[in-house]
Amino acid sequence: MSSIEPWTCPTCANHVTTPFCPQCGESPLRPPDLTLRAIGAKVLHAATSIDGRLISTMWVLLRHPGELTVAHLNGKRMPYVPPFQLFLIANAFFFAMQSLTDTQIFGSTLESHLHHQDWSSLAQSLVAERVAKLGTSLRQYTTTFDRAAVLNAKSLIILMVVPFTLLLWMTSLRARKPFVAFVYFSLHLYTFLLLLFSLALAIAAIEVRLGGLGLDSPNVDNILSIINLGLCGGYLFFALKPVFGSHGITRLVKAATMTLAAGLIVLGYRFAIFLITLYTA
Repeated sequence: MSSIEPWTCPTCANHVTTPFCPQCGESPLRPPDLTLRAIGAKVLHAATSIDGRLISTMWVLLRHPGELTVAHLNGKRMPYVPPFQLFLIANAFFFAMQSLTDTQIFGSTLESHLHHQDWSSLAQSLVAERVAKLGTSLRQYTTTFDRAAVLNAKSLIILMVVPFTLLLWMTSLRARKPFVAFVYFSLHLYTFLLLLFSLALAIAAIEVRLGGLGLDSPNVDNILSIINLGLCGGYLFFALKPVFGSHGITRLVKAATMTLAAGLIVLGYRFAIFLITLYTA
């Protein structure tokens, strides 16, 4: 075994005789560490390590619903991206797709809220009061609202996970799982949904390139929504068994119920973004 020459930790100034500082984990700086070759090797290692974990994580998420949650609960964490980080990556990808396709799903425009949503009549009344209170015109306020809605939709998207987690927990008390199991499960589900929404945006963009209206077409919007709900239901059906041990008709009913809940939460989130933006923009 080769001996380690004593060195002084540059971070905490301890005199160390081990490869790593026991106080802070720092390692000694060696001349080769400052070469371009060493820097390139570190960049390559970091990139391939992250990409490799992300690819394997996505594969398990999509190919084996529920197994990723089980792996984290069993302490098998090193091969996979952590649930919250994975959710943020999917979120970033989703909003990048929205920017590329110039389409907003959650950060709907004020015009959409006023004329194309289930709450449009209420929105018209609330917006009229808000515009009058601010002493501005609807045209000026629309620009401010639309910009703020996009930012709010990006930063507050985690809010969708909270009600789903609580609902899942309340309907799974007999499973006797730690609360973190419901958090992980919900994060993985909404990661899956964000990827679905991204795919839907891509399909809608292709439809536009072919001369269609994309998501502005009620038929396209409805078809993609039905497909998304169906795939969400399929994910839940397969994920409930490995995580919570659900089986039989109970598993089917619970998957259908939670699918409906996820869909309603998405609608509720869009309405929440409208209210938050309305009274903060």
